[in-house]
Amino acid sequence: MSKILLINGSPNEKGCTFTALKEVADKLGELNVESEILWLGKKPMQDCIACYKCQETGKCVFNDLVNETIARWDEFDGMVVGSPVYYDGPNGRLTSFLDRFMFSASGRFAGKIAAAVVSCRRGGASAAFTRLNMYFQMTNMVVATSQYWNQVHGFTPEDVAKDAEGLQTMRTLAQNIAWLLNGIKAGGASPEYEKITLTHFIR
Repeated sequence: MSKILLINGSPNEKGCTFTALKEVADKLGELNVESEILWLGKKPMQDCIACYKCQETGKCVFNDLVNETIARWDEFDGMVVGSPVYYDGPNGRLTSFLDRFMFSASGRFAGKIAAAVVSCRRGGASAAFTRLNMYFQMTNMVVATSQYWNQVHGFTPEDVAKDAEGLQTMRTLAQNIAWLLNGIKAGGASPEYEKITLTHFIR
């Protein structure tokens, strides 16, 4: 059975972001796709210090939830990352987690499904959504889309529950994830890629 990791980057465990992710999870369940919601909690999240030790060991030097998630990553066929909107961008705790998770486990994301979900009271959703998608688009992940950008609106979970279009967008996202999972399984392993050529603007 396929399984998707839903990462809740909000400091509020059962807030607006959770409400959006729960809509995705419920629809995935209807489509026989298992899911698990990982809440990052309220404690400070160490940011990446660019020590590059993870490129030698496959795990981060800071032994916390990042390494716990890396250790379990093979259980999952993809992830949906959810964040509230803070000043036109995603939550800092979440981006610190993703910076370290995606870099430490680099090479283990190819062919897996990814999507971002954002929650805001009024504005900033598009910029936050774009920022989160950048993680997936440079790691050979398959980005799942929906009928609109994956966003919900509301100041409270009760408000989000009234956002009919937003919740429908979450359900459509779940449908597309399930459909992509079937296609990926039928297509087999991801391609063998060339070794990455790294350049910069003075070379």
